Amino acid sequence: MPIANIHILEGRNVEQKRHLIAEVTDAISRSLGADPSTIKVLLIEIPKENWATAGVTKAEEKI
Repeated sequence: MPIANIHILEGRNVEQKRHLIAEVTDAISRSLGADPSTIKVLLIEIPKENWATAGVTKAEEKI
């Protein structure tokens, strides 16, 4: 039973997350020959104020 844990920044819509889950499931199934019904995908959404690079949070970054 493969399990994929994926950490992403919050803010994606439901359709984007569904698409990601489907693509990851397909990739694991193809790569490992695993039955898709056995594949678990866990999305962990991180608030922008809890994700930082070089000491600067994504909430603080200038876009």
